[in-house]
Amino acid sequence: MKLDGGPIVFKQKRVGLNGKVFFIYKFRSMIVDADKVGGYSTHRGDPRITPVGKFLRKTSLDELPQFINVLFGDMSIVGPRPNVPQQQSEYTTEQWEIRNSVLPGITGLAQAKARSVDSWEKRWELDYEYVQKLSFSYDLKIIILTIKQLLFKGSY
Repeated sequence: MKLDGGPIVFKQKRVGLNGKVFFIYKFRSMIVDADKVGGYSTHRGDPRITPVGKFLRKTSLDELPQFINVLFGDMSIVGPRPNVPQQQSEYTTEQWEIRNSVLPGITGLAQAKARSVDSWEKRWELDYEYVQKLSFSYDLKIIILTIKQLLFKGSY
């Protein structure tokens, strides 16, 4: 944020529906060039997260600019969180195609069930479950679960 000398809005290439690459927008919650210092994944207690960023992440306010991505048609409110292109190597070809067969979301099943799932395998299982059960009513359930996570669990 401007408090620490960096830009307020962060943009990064992400992979969306059918492998289309787009720029995701977020309020910056990490030090400038954090991906060059410690990779693309964050974890609880990540030292790259700024003091203001901790608050933004705890309240999920850092995600608000992604509604612009929803308006552009690159994202949905609910769906698997979009990966950076470099994460493709973590998946089999089939997993990557399944995961990107739906629009990525601002929130997803992994965030609704446990906002800070650290295990890649668990995130994949939850993303796969979402794709298999895809429906409007399931999206509503995920939104309700996400709100409960926000209100009662927080994030890192």
